[in-house]
Amino acid sequence: MASNKILVIDDTTVVRVKVREMLPPGNFEVIEAKDGLEGYNLMRQEKVSLIMLDFLLPKMSGWEVFQNIQTQPELRKIPLVIMSGRKEEVTEKFVEPFEYFEFLGKPFDQKQLIGAIKSAMVKSKIPRSALNTPPVSSANQQLVPATAAANGVDSSADIKLLNDKIVKMQGEIDNLKKQLNQVVTFIKQEIK
Repeated sequence: MASNKILVIDDTTVVRVKVREMLPPGNFEVIEAKDGLEGYNLMRQEKVSLIMLDFLLPKMSGWEVFQNIQTQPELRKIPLVIMSGRKEEVTEKFVEPFEYFEFLGKPFDQKQLIGAIKSAMVKSKIPRSALNTPPVSSANQQLVPATAAANGVDSSADIKLLNDKIVKMQGEIDNLKKQLNQVVTFIKQEIK
């Protein structure tokens, strides 16, 4: 009997079959979902060891599934691999480096798949507080308390204000990245 259940949520049958075939035989039971809603329901019903989540899905997007996972502490502990053929769509929503999940670009080979699974398992062990928004880098999370303490500021209201500014700035950075990606895409189209 397989010791690990892997939930593969992808609207492409080829990807789901590819993951199943690339895993070492006998160690894994693969459960498949063809859309985000089906996948989310399965992860709540089954005791899964790993979630492989496509970012672009019908019925409930990978981003929406991720947000729902973040609201439930028991689901947040499950190692997560987010898959996409277009990394820029993922980086529009998440700050790199991806701290709490692993990213796997499509297409992928067996070595990349196994590496992503191992990395996701390590990242899932990183302690974190309840997240209602995408994670920001740990450097930003640690910067505010250290800076505030160094400047003699110990008020939690001041720290919250500074954290809010960081979140706002991160949003602006994400928007600039998105605009840059759009410019690069436009230039590439014009060159062709």
